[in-house]
Amino acid sequence: MNQIKDVQPIRDKQLIEDMKWSLKRHCSERDYILFLIGINTGLRVGDLLKLKVSDVRRKKRIVIHEGKTKKPRTINLSNIYEDIQDYIKTVDSEYMFPSRKGDKPITTTQAYRQLNKAGNMVDIEDGIGTHTMRKTFGYWFYKQTKDVAKLQMILNHSHPEITLRYIGITDEEIEDSLNTFVL
Repeated sequence: MNQIKDVQPIRDKQLIEDMKWSLKRHCSERDYILFLIGINTGLRVGDLLKLKVSDVRRKKRIVIHEGKTKKPRTINLSNIYEDIQDYIKTVDSEYMFPSRKGDKPITTTQAYRQLNKAGNMVDIEDGIGTHTMRKTFGYWFYKQTKDVAKLQMILNHSHPEITLRYIGITDEEIEDSLNTFVL
């Protein structure tokens, strides 16, 4: 459980681009698409890995039932629609993120390994985990909208404070305030 608390969102847009490049170059298109959907939807890795090709084929919006909360959630894929459609043409499995062993999706452990491998290649110091994708989505959604209430609803958190702490905003804002504070 400590692992989840330790990972941070990727706060640098160039590092996000570097991660995408690294995943394509050193891992696979599967791992790149997993990361792309993760950082653009904020889905937990367990929910991402359950996705089937049929769930997303020719769809810009999908409804899933989150594994952890059991709540339905509408996912908007329109901003990454073309990438997903191009990718699923190459997938020979019912699952979007198939394992090479049998007709099952990769495990969360395998997803973690691939993200970590790509993260190491681009020198992400804080370490990277499967929650990095969700936190990165939350961080950039908040940065662009400043709408903590909407983000709280998207991430299914019970309080705005939980959401802000989850995406590391409170620490960052306190640090920024202290940097400019003078008596």
